[in-house]
Amino acid sequence: MGRPGGAGRAAGAPRRAGTGRGVGVTTALGASAARGTLWLGLVNLVSKGSQMAVTVVLAAFLTETELGLATLAVSLVNIGQVVQSMGVYDVITRTRRDPGAMAGTVLTASVAVGLVLAAVGVLAADPIAAALGAPAAAPLVVLTALSLPFTAAGGVQMGVLHRALDFRRRMLPDAGSAVVGAGVTVALAVAGVGSYSLAVGLLVSAVLQPVFGTLAGVRVRPRWDAAAAAEAGRWTAVVGPAAVVAILLISVHYPLVSRVLGPDAVGVYSLAFRIAWVPYIMIAIVLGAVAFPVYTRLLAERGPAELPAAVGRFTHVLLVVVGGLYAITALLADRIVVLGERWAPAVPVLVLLCLYGLAISVLQTWYEAIRAAGRPRWYLALQVSHLVLLVAGLLVATPHGLVAAAGAQLAAAAVLVPVAWVALWRAGAAPRARVLLRGLLGPVLGALVCLAAVRAAGALGLLGAPSSLPGALVEGVLLVACYAGVVAVVDRGALRELRTMLRPEVPA
Repeated sequence: MGRPGGAGRAAGAPRRAGTGRGVGVTTALGASAARGTLWLGLVNLVSKGSQMAVTVVLAAFLTETELGLATLAVSLVNIGQVVQSMGVYDVITRTRRDPGAMAGTVLTASVAVGLVLAAVGVLAADPIAAALGAPAAAPLVVLTALSLPFTAAGGVQMGVLHRALDFRRRMLPDAGSAVVGAGVTVALAVAGVGSYSLAVGLLVSAVLQPVFGTLAGVRVRPRWDAAAAAEAGRWTAVVGPAAVVAILLISVHYPLVSRVLGPDAVGVYSLAFRIAWVPYIMIAIVLGAVAFPVYTRLLAERGPAELPAAVGRFTHVLLVVVGGLYAITALLADRIVVLGERWAPAVPVLVLLCLYGLAISVLQTWYEAIRAAGRPRWYLALQVSHLVLLVAGLLVATPHGLVAAAGAQLAAAAVLVPVAWVALWRAGAAPRARVLLRGLLGPVLGALVCLAAVRAAGALGLLGAPSSLPGALVEGVLLVACYAGVVAVVDRGALRELRTMLRPEVPA
């Protein structure tokens, strides 16, 4: 969820900006970072947008069980991808050694681990699937496990591009492979291939990523440098645990739900979770990519006194944008039956997960500030605490059904929000309370007006039945217009603050 490597500068004493060449270099770096962030946002929009299209198609053409089986296999391979990297790709960005030697060494190590994990997935697919309570998932585990060495190679290429702040060239290997993989998944799902469609699409995307990376000019040759390997190992020991915890936070619920309620329940839960995940991954993560370099530059050039105001601006924009998206999604939750009446049980789950998504979006924004302020251990402690609360809550709640499981997910995140704020305050980065209240004003009033508008339109018979696609489109347009109108009246500063944050220079 984060980029732990960025905290290195902030861990030491902040450096004041100088004059002359130092200022020019900093300004140029800031401009490159700003341009890179815009490209990163575009890449994220294309790749995650394609995933959303896949979610809709899978829900329309797959049964609950088929979607559940595919989701289980994909969740396992997602964990494998993090284990094979353990955050080590970031060391390519920060190393002072020969970057070619470091990238080649990391490529050798990561692909080797990927091959081992792939072999484990292929040879142990049957017992793994049986342990999850879904024996039918075994062939899908085999297919998805085969993708791991390819994503290892692609990850190293992404690290090379990050070092150069060349996010533009990520478009082909990252977004391009995602779009092709999504197209394969959609075609197979429409053709009636079932749960295999998602596994095959994921494998295609994984194979194409390093191929497209090479076509984009990122060529890394495997090699081994003992000193580079030692540096990478030290880095992994610091950031690896946090990376594993982060992926477990977004994956552990699937095997737990499968073990207790079966793969069909995973299908229902995964559809709600995939929808609720979209605002977080498309807005909160991109804002975090902007926030971290801004925070570190402020610390370096102005000192810690400027940090609370910057955190307040990011939190304000996040609450307005992400809060609005989640309010609209929750109000549209009953429209999920447009994809089929079989998905009706996902409605209350989606509503709860919208609240969960808002909570983790806030946490993501604050975690970036905590790390930038030189408190990576606090960040890890918060993540571990979240994982412990989540697993404990799911173990207690899941036997009572999917709504209870979603409630446990929400509770674990909600408990961490005030704890994270205390950590933020102790790090000297907490915004003023009135900033948070101002950020909540637009979303709360907007949600209330949206609710009133939907009730009125429904009473007039303008929206049709929940399964009506035209009615869903009309309701969606109505909600967006109402929310945007309210925010434009009561919180005009949100857009201005967003523009300020995207400027390549720190304001004088």
